[in-house]
Amino acid sequence: MSNTTSGEDSDQGESSTAARHRRQIKRRRLSNHSMRPEETARNQVSNGHSNGHAGPRKANYAHNGSQSSLNGSSQSQKNGTPKRRGPRSPSYRGHNREELTRILIQGLKDMGYDHAANTLTSESGYELECPEVADFRSAILAGRWSEAERILYGSQHTEGGGVSGSAGRGLVLAESANKRQMLFSIRQQKFLELLVRRELLSALKVLREELTPLHFDTYALHSLSALLMCNQQELQNQLRWPEDPEEARSLLLEDLTKSIAPSVMIRDHRLAELLDQVKAAQINQCLYHNTSIPPSLYSDHMCNQEDFPTKTWMILEEHAGEVYCVAFSPDGKWLATAGEDRLCIIYDAVNFRVVQKLQQHDAAITYVAWSPDSKKILTAAEEPRARIWDAITGKLIMTVEHNNAERRPITSGAWLPDSMSLVTCCHDRDTKLCLWSLNASDATKPIHTWSGEFRVADVAITPDGQKLCELGCPELWILLTILVCNDMDSLLVVYDMETYREDFRMKLSSKITCITPSRDSQTVLVNIAEGEVQMIDIMERYPVRKFKGLSQGRNIIRNCFGGAAENFVLSGSKGKHFRRFMLTHADFYRWRDLHLAQGEFSINRDSQGTRQGLEE
Repeated sequence: MSNTTSGEDSDQGESSTAARHRRQIKRRRLSNHSMRPEETARNQVSNGHSNGHAGPRKANYAHNGSQSSLNGSSQSQKNGTPKRRGPRSPSYRGHNREELTRILIQGLKDMGYDHAANTLTSESGYELECPEVADFRSAILAGRWSEAERILYGSQHTEGGGVSGSAGRGLVLAESANKRQMLFSIRQQKFLELLVRRELLSALKVLREELTPLHFDTYALHSLSALLMCNQQELQNQLRWPEDPEEARSLLLEDLTKSIAPSVMIRDHRLAELLDQVKAAQINQCLYHNTSIPPSLYSDHMCNQEDFPTKTWMILEEHAGEVYCVAFSPDGKWLATAGEDRLCIIYDAVNFRVVQKLQQHDAAITYVAWSPDSKKILTAAEEPRARIWDAITGKLIMTVEHNNAERRPITSGAWLPDSMSLVTCCHDRDTKLCLWSLNASDATKPIHTWSGEFRVADVAITPDGQKLCELGCPELWILLTILVCNDMDSLLVVYDMETYREDFRMKLSSKITCITPSRDSQTVLVNIAEGEVQMIDIMERYPVRKFKGLSQGRNIIRNCFGGAAENFVLSGSKGKHFRRFMLTHADFYRWRDLHLAQGEFSINRDSQGTRQGLEE
C-alpha cells in the first residue's frame, strides 16, 4: 500500500508540476498579447462610424453606405481568469460616443499626447481616420499629386479628369462638394509649385494637359497663364506664398478638407473649435460681459452686474467751459479732453492727474484723435487749421490747414496705422479731404486732396484687412478704407486708400453725424439725425442692426464700441443721459439708459458737459 501511495503521490506531483508549467506558458503567451484574448467579430453597417461596443477593435470605414466589419464584443483577463466586459452605450450623455472619441483622439494628437491618443484608439477601437483618408492627407502634404487624385476618385482616371475603371467611388464628400473643383485645386497647386521652382516647361505641360481639359474656372486659367510671363520677383509679389512649400500644401489640405464628409475626415483642430464655441456661447449669454480674460472651462461664466460701468466714478473739473470731446489713448494710459475753453487736457488714466495742457487754438476744440502708437494727438477746432502734438512732451509738432476761400473749419481727422500719416476733413467741397504725412519733405502740404460734390462731416479709417486673390491663394492687401459721411445728402462714402478712388457709397434715411469702425474692420457704427444708431456691414453694404431710442436732433452725437470684445455700443443722446445699447453675437440687442444726476453733466454737443464725468 505504501508503494501504491508513493506512486500516486509521485503521479500527483508530476501532474501538479506539469499543470504549473502549462499555466506559466499560458501566462507568458497572454502577456505577449497584452493579456487580452481574441474577440468575436460582428458585422455592422456604417458610413465611417461605428456605434457598437467598446471593446478594442480597428474600425474599417465604409464608404457610401457599404458594409464594414467591426469587432463588437470584448473580454479582459486578470491573473489568467477571463472576464467579459459588457457593451458600452453608443451615446455618452446624449452625444455620439464615436464622434466624441475621435475628436478627443485628434485633440490629444494636437496637444502632443500621441501615446495617450494611441491608447485611446486601442481602448475604444475607434480610429481617427480611415486608411484612405490618412493616405490622402499624406499624399497632399508630400506632393504626390497622382496618388492624391487616385484616392480622391477611388480609381484610375485620365489626365483630363475623366474616370476609368470601377475600383471604387473614392472619398466620401460633403453634400455640396465638387470633385472637379477639388481636382482643379490639386493640379493648380502642382502647377504653382513647378512655377516657383522655375520648371516652366513642366508647368506649361500641366496647364495645357491637366488643368485646361477640366474646363473649370476659365478666368482662373487665364490668370495662371499670365503667371508664366512673370519673373521670380514678380511671381512672389503676385502669389505671396509661404517660403516653405509644406505650409502651402497644408493650406491646400485645409481647403480640401471642407469638401470631404466630416464623418470621414474631421476638420483640423476640431476640439479647439468646439471649445471656442462653448466660450463664445457663454459670453453671448453674459449680458454684462466686459473682460478680456477668456472664460474658464471649469465653471459657467457670468460677469457681475456690479462690475459693469454704470455709475459715475469721478468728475474732472479742469475745463472752464463745456467739454466737447473725450478720447482714451489706444494703450489705455492717457485720457484727452477738449472743449469750449480752447484747451486740450491730457490726464494720466491711472490717477487722473493732469500731465499736459495743450493751448494754441483760436477757437473751441471740437475733435481730438490719438495716433495708434499713443504718442501723438490731433486736435481740430472751429477754424480751418488742425494741430498735431507730441502727447508726452506737449510740444506742437506741426499745423495743417485746409486752404479754402470760405475758411470752413476742420471737422474731424483719422490716423493711418503707421502713426505718421493722417486724413482730415472739412465742410469745403474743394478741400473736403486731405492726406498728410509727417515724413514728407514739406509736411504742411497735403500729399493728396479729394475734392468736389459734397461736404464731409466725419472721417474714419479702418485697420488693414485680408482679401483673396483670384487664384484662391491668401493675399494681403492694405485696405485702409476711408469712411466718409457728408452732412447734407445722408451719404456714407468709402474710399480705397491705395488708389484714392471711391469704392462704394450708401444713402441712408437721414443726416449722418458720426462714424466709428470696429477693430476687425467688418462693421461701422453710424449715428443718424432721426435718432438711430445703425451698425453697417462694410463688406455686405447693408445695416445688420439698428438701435433706436436716442434723441439727437441737430446736435452732433458721437458713438463708440465698448467692452473688451466690443460687445456693446455706447452713444450720446440729447438731454441728461447717455444711452447704452448692449450687443451680443446673437441677433438681438438690449439697451438701457444711464441717467446722470442733474447738474453733474449737461449734454448738448458731442456728449459734452460743463464738467466731465467718468464712468466706473
